[in-house]
Amino acid sequence: MAIAGRPVAIRLRARVPALTTRVVARLLSDLPVYAELPHEEIAGDIADIVQHNLRLFADVLEHRRAATDGELAQQRDSAAQRAEEGVPLDAILTAYQVGVAMCWEETAQDAGPGDLPAVLEIMDRILVLQQQLTSAVSGAYLEARQILDSQEHGGRHALMAALLTGEDLDGFTRRTGLRPAARYLTMTLALAPHPDETGAGLPRGAGFASGPGPASGSGAGAGVAARRKIRRIRTTLDRFAGTPALTALDASGGTVLLPVAEPPRWDGPGGLCDLIAEATRAAGVPVTAAAETASPDGVPAAVARNGEIVDLVARTGRVPGLYRLADVLLEYQLSRPSEALRGLAGLLSPLDAKPELLHTLETYLGHGLDRRAAAAALHVHPNTVDYRIRRIDRLTGLSPARPADLQHLSAALVARRSV
Repeated sequence: MAIAGRPVAIRLRARVPALTTRVVARLLSDLPVYAELPHEEIAGDIADIVQHNLRLFADVLEHRRAATDGELAQQRDSAAQRAEEGVPLDAILTAYQVGVAMCWEETAQDAGPGDLPAVLEIMDRILVLQQQLTSAVSGAYLEARQILDSQEHGGRHALMAALLTGEDLDGFTRRTGLRPAARYLTMTLALAPHPDETGAGLPRGAGFASGPGPASGSGAGAGVAARRKIRRIRTTLDRFAGTPALTALDASGGTVLLPVAEPPRWDGPGGLCDLIAEATRAAGVPVTAAAETASPDGVPAAVARNGEIVDLVARTGRVPGLYRLADVLLEYQLSRPSEALRGLAGLLSPLDAKPELLHTLETYLGHGLDRRAAAAALHVHPNTVDYRIRRIDRLTGLSPARPADLQHLSAALVARRSV
């Protein structure tokens, strides 16, 4: 096979050294991830694989055949090594595309009208080789990445289990080689169901045009929606931490451990409140969370407290968001078992037969003693709220208008939810 009267394969082999230099330079200028690799790797492994591909193309043209499996072994090894280094697959495939395009330009640059049959055959050969390279490189990369991900996931799972169970961490490190971070941001998340998990997000009649089918929100569709929600939460957490988070999450929530150098800020740009707001947007569902930074030895206790806080937030009807112990201190303390707890709850026992009065009291206190806001929430006239508060005073001897009574009423409501 010749162009301009000269055998293409012989000409290409003669230009391999110079063309290798040009291809490597192009990769460094066009692909930032390659520019970040060590210089010795660029001059060694990367230049070697470029040169190997150019010589392979010359052999393919000379013998007018596809590449053999053995001739693609070096490319597969190189792809697996790049996977271990964390080079993205799209960058690797782009690098091969750049090399193939420059090889084509070098081969066909002197072609004239009479060389059209040879040019068409060369194009056919190069497309077949590119397909073989893409398949070999992608397969080797994904296989290596799957092994690495499995090992990393197994290691993260073992580390999280050791932290949550209070295992001897020095012994764990000696046994596994995995060393815990200096401190962790522990978080407990409660996730509301996504509309797609229940079928509420689907218009009536969506899906099949007619005939029987699975019920909305059941089966594979609900499972996909739940996994998508969890994946988006994990992506948000990983981005915040700058490293894969240790997570044990299902559709309803779970536990998260984020390695941190210092306790993260609570409020302000980039703080934990922003993190939960971003997680809420990403998942498309309300997220309730409790967080506390702890040393590795303190993780079990911190996780237990977080769970209690999230439970208290749910039981006291607070809005979703991020909470810490200080935000629910009264509720937390009153939820501890004691004789006083039953006594406090008993302060409101005269209202047991009057649920509308109890609901009014909860709403009135929940709206900061604002009678108009409480009336709007209850769908009654403000005068009705005043009347019910006076009845509560007559039945219990306690009135929100008296500061001392207000403290007792708030505590009594919390105690009723805890006994």
